[in-house]
This record gives sequence, C-alpha cells and structure tokens, in this order.
Amino acid sequence: MTGSHHETPAIRVSLLAGLQQTFTLAWRTLLQIRHNPWELGDFSIQPVLFLLLFLFVFGGAIAGSTSDYLQFMLPGIIVMNMMFVTVYVGHGLNTDLTKGVFDRLRALPIARWAPLAGRILADLVKQAWSILLLLAVGFLLGFRLETWLGAVLLMGLLVLTMALAVSWIMVLVGVVARDPEHVQLFGFTALFPITFVSNVFVPLESLPGWLQPVVALNPVSTLTEASRGLLLGGPVLEPALWSMAWAALIAAVFAPVSLWALNRRLARSG
Repeated sequence: MTGSHHETPAIRVSLLAGLQQTFTLAWRTLLQIRHNPWELGDFSIQPVLFLLLFLFVFGGAIAGSTSDYLQFMLPGIIVMNMMFVTVYVGHGLNTDLTKGVFDRLRALPIARWAPLAGRILADLVKQAWSILLLLAVGFLLGFRLETWLGAVLLMGLLVLTMALAVSWIMVLVGVVARDPEHVQLFGFTALFPITFVSNVFVPLESLPGWLQPVVALNPVSTLTEASRGLLLGGPVLEPALWSMAWAALIAAVFAPVSLWALNRRLARSG
C-alpha cells in the first residue's frame, strides 16, 4: 500500500505543473553549487586542464605550433569534455538514489519524471557553462573564429543535443551502479576509447587506413567535424546530420531502458 501511495499523486500532475517542478528541481540542483563550489570544478577546472595539457604538450609535435593546433583542437576538446562530464549525470542520480532523495520526492505530489528531468536539465546548464568557458579560454589563448557568431550558438546547441542523448546512457549507469564511485569508474572507462579513437586530436587522414572507417563512424568524430565546420568553416551539413542521427539513436535505445531500470529500482526500494 505504501508504494501505491507514493505513485498515485504523480500520475495526476499536469504537464505544465510537471515542467514547473522540473525547473524547480533543476534550480535546486544548481543552487547546491553555492554551498559546494567544488561541484562546478569538474565542469570548469577539468576542461581547462585538458585544453592546456594537450595544447602545450602535443601542439608543437602534431601541428608544428601551438597556435595552429589550438585552431584544430579546440572544437574537439569541447566535444570530448562534453562526453566526459555526462558521467556526472549518472553520478548525481546515483547519489540521489543511494541517499534516499528520490524516495522522499516520490512522497510528494509531483510528476514521476520531474526529478530525473530536473537532474538532466541542471547538468545541461553546467554543460553550457563548460562550452562557454572553453571558448573564452580558447579566445584568450589566440583562437580565431573563422565563420560567424551565430555559428557558435549552433555549435553549442549541437553539442548539447548530443549531451542530452549521452546522458541517457549515464542515467542507466547511475541506476545500475552500486555507488557513485562505480559510476565514475565505469563511465570514464567506457568513454576513454570512444573519445581518443576519434579525430579530436589528430586529422582522420593521419590514422592507419584500417582504422579510418571506424573513426569516421564514431559519433565523437562526426560531432567534432561538424563543430569544426561551424567554428572554422568546412563541411557542416553531413557531419551534423550524422551527429543528430547518432543522438536520436542513442536516445531511442537508452531512454526507455533507463526509465525502465529506474522505475524497477524505485519499485524495489518502495
């Protein structure tokens, strides 16, 4: 009887009320940064360190100069960072689950999907912050936009669309993992191959012939190519369409599975 008492109020919540609750819960998550500023460190310090490390350690060897490598690498670093910080969607969700936050929220008359949607929305805002920060640091280091300002916005929207899709994978990881530490362990382990076996750091043409088809189909590569095209000029439409197709496929596969796993875990705890 207790489990049904928790679930009944959420069913009667209207869509508009559910959206308002989602924004409220997202704002709650973002407000936690004020009490724990280090929570934003993973979205601020880590991406800048990645940028500086790869730029000054490998820039001269790969491109001949750090300035040329910055032009090539910055769009890829933005994409790579997006992939890595999606892990914190699963990390935050797992923390809420293991600490009983979701159980307390289920006792309130809110939409069943609002807590999860609020978590994902808050992390998308943090993702947007990371993109802006990397662009700002890149411009300070000498990055030059070779298209138009509107293309920067389009690039950001494209990257955030993929972030939303990949977040569903991390939701599943967050649900099935035993604790937040295992979320990070599995998430980063899975993402390292897909991000480094791509065109983020080196041109596709410089890779072995047998590896090039694999890298070309990599969603990280297609998103990086589209981002480079938007910021520097070059092919945009085809890689952008591939990126959107990848995002749609990932979301179509992992969103229902993640929601099923989440509902099953909540039912067991209830």
